[in-house]
Amino acid sequence: MDQPSRTNLNLPDADLYLFGHGDARRAYLLFGCHELPRESESDVRTFRFVLWAPHARSVSLVGSFNQWDQAATPMEQVSEGIWCCVVEGLENGDPYKYAIEGADGTVQLKADPFAFHAENGLSTASKVWTLDGYDWHDADWMDARAASDPLHGPMSIYELHLGSWRVGEQETFPNYRIVADQLVEYCQQMGYTHVELMPLTEFPLPASWGYQATGYYAVSSRYGTPQDFMYMVDTLHAAGIGVILDWVPAHFPKDAFALARFDGTPLFEYADPRKGEHAEWGTLVFDYGKPQVVSFLVSSAMFFLDVYHIDGIRVDAVTSMLYLDYARTEWVPNIHGGNINLEAVDFIRKLNTAVRETYPGAVTIAEESTSYPKVTAPVEYDGLGFTFKWDMGFMHDMLEYCSMDPLFRRDHHDKLTFGMVYAFSEHFVLAFSHDEVVHGKKSMVDKMFGDYLQKFANLRVLMGWQFARPGKKLTFMGSEFGQFIEWDFAKQLDWFMLKYPIHNGLHLYSAALNKMYAAHPALWQIDDCWDGFQWANVDDRDESAVACLRQARDGSPDVLCCCNFTPNAVEGFTVGLPTCGELHLLLDSDIELYGGTDCGAAVIEAPAEEPFEGHPCSAKLKLPPMSAVFFEFVRSNPPKETEDALPGGPETKE
Repeated sequence: MDQPSRTNLNLPDADLYLFGHGDARRAYLLFGCHELPRESESDVRTFRFVLWAPHARSVSLVGSFNQWDQAATPMEQVSEGIWCCVVEGLENGDPYKYAIEGADGTVQLKADPFAFHAENGLSTASKVWTLDGYDWHDADWMDARAASDPLHGPMSIYELHLGSWRVGEQETFPNYRIVADQLVEYCQQMGYTHVELMPLTEFPLPASWGYQATGYYAVSSRYGTPQDFMYMVDTLHAAGIGVILDWVPAHFPKDAFALARFDGTPLFEYADPRKGEHAEWGTLVFDYGKPQVVSFLVSSAMFFLDVYHIDGIRVDAVTSMLYLDYARTEWVPNIHGGNINLEAVDFIRKLNTAVRETYPGAVTIAEESTSYPKVTAPVEYDGLGFTFKWDMGFMHDMLEYCSMDPLFRRDHHDKLTFGMVYAFSEHFVLAFSHDEVVHGKKSMVDKMFGDYLQKFANLRVLMGWQFARPGKKLTFMGSEFGQFIEWDFAKQLDWFMLKYPIHNGLHLYSAALNKMYAAHPALWQIDDCWDGFQWANVDDRDESAVACLRQARDGSPDVLCCCNFTPNAVEGFTVGLPTCGELHLLLDSDIELYGGTDCGAAVIEAPAEEPFEGHPCSAKLKLPPMSAVFFEFVRSNPPKETEDALPGGPETKE
């Protein structure tokens, strides 16, 4: 049945101004489909639709409510480029699209860029949906987050793909609510502090990684409703687990129903294909020079923080945004003749400023693989303003090192140590992500050198060094128990492998590593300067072993971390220490429980006033073969805790 429409609506001038000037942070409150207030519950439900399509000749709303009749519900241009209509009698779940007669005279059916819910799979319509009706219970979590300092807190992130983590026998895709309860139990068992969800913004393919989004305000309906996702986040928060969402403002797909040539012109994308296309991905690049596109993207990120209480966003493919010549043979220089996309830089700064000003304690994380300067420096100091950046150099160095025969590792000792040269130039996340276990790269355990048992020993020591180094941690699902084949997004992980002792041992070790990390502030309180890190043995290339001392700000005991990257035990391994004191074993990756040889780590000579590598004191240890060993170091004269040295006080300078 056709529904009446009213088009002469007065939209707020201030909101339209902010959107048009690239300063809107909550454009989703104006654009898209919104239910208008009712005087009583018995009144007919009325919805307003607002669309930005400046080059359209005409626009109409079509859907199941008017039998998809393009003449039934025309929209009126109520402001320059802004189209609007009102429809009565709709309900949650009703599908709709916009029939847009473009500047080229063709009519296309387009999904709503601001839709809160959408069809999935081969059906591509947006859905009428309201976001009320969920009662949040995470006020304490949100208050604590706002008062927190993520730079100086523990962060061990579990990265997962919702569609292939765990899938029931009768399920095609798991529901957000079911996954929530499973994920809480698992993360508590394993000691992860955060989960990072691969993209959930709606995407068209039935099974996908999610990186080609078509709905920047809609969580994927293949896993449930918006309220189901709210439950998931709320449940994780109740268990003390933070939620980071992977988000893709770098590019979008060419699907005809979505953003591409939205009003018959390159609206959301750059018009010049030398800037507007990523040939290697077959996608389009957002036009960061259009203020309305900037408003659209910033508002998308803020939407997930506002509505879904997300604790942070990981921004995908930042490198491709920053460089005009990224993966291009032909490119357009900027106004200074350089290869930096100045418009993208401005957008990124605007995004990070909005998040920081509105949600202190929330994080933004950059996937950026070059030496672009000041990625995590504040915007007011000419930085991009991200909280963290993935340390791609550490990842590449360590995977190369651990894949080589230990016989030759002595000649590549710099792979272990070079990362500390730049470790404090940015705030880093040490990530072994999904990107490293696909496309023929092998799984994490299969990358390691050696036979079956040696591979696991190599992975255990690699994980130990990851947790010893300054920087937050990220592990991709399956790596924690030694999934042996590459990740396949079309099926769930091989959980059956946990019945094999070597896989179960790695699983237990992963949990022990996480829990030791969280329990010892020395491993996370000072990740941003040399005050939290000292080399205890840096040059023992003959043994392919390293050791470092991690220190806290609050007077907690230090942690001595030793890693032996050879299959031979090291007797009498010398470590330099700042004072005498006591060493107490915390964790040994080589014990039988974890799949090791049970050789036994030990203190051979207690700390004494014997200088070593610039330290006034030293100790001698026994390191098991291919092992990561952690000791608590209780100084004989511990440093005093000071107010300025606590997290949140003045930052310690190098």
